[in-house]
Amino acid sequence: MSHFPERKKLRLADYDYSKEGFYFLTVCTRERKQILSEIVSDDTERRVKVKLSPLGTIVQSFIETIPGIDKYVIMPNHVHLIVHKTNGKSLFSDIRSFKSLVTKRIGVSIWQDSYYDHVIRNREDYLEKWRYIDENPAKWAEDEYNA
Repeated sequence: MSHFPERKKLRLADYDYSKEGFYFLTVCTRERKQILSEIVSDDTERRVKVKLSPLGTIVQSFIETIPGIDKYVIMPNHVHLIVHKTNGKSLFSDIRSFKSLVTKRIGVSIWQDSYYDHVIRNREDYLEKWRYIDENPAKWAEDEYNA
């Protein structure tokens, strides 16, 4: 009998994550360290912008190699992505490969072990996640990941 708490299951039971479809993902840095970007004010356009760190630039280069990327944002300590799966590989495999490539390039893992996923079920859900990604930098001050 283990004395450790049971880890919460993050994936849908019996769901085939290699199935064609759209997925919303959040991948966090280890200990939520703010090492990927900073959110800065752009007074000329009266909005905020994401300014990538050197690590964030590396992360971006590997995000763009993930098959089916529709949209993403690189926040200071996490990344949000919308992925359109069509290649038959599991989503887990694509994200594991992405994290491994970043780790190999910089020489140390910057990632939490797991990631959050959401199966996008319809157009309304897709548009909601798209808006969330667009608006996330402006809401950084109250973001749950900004701890």
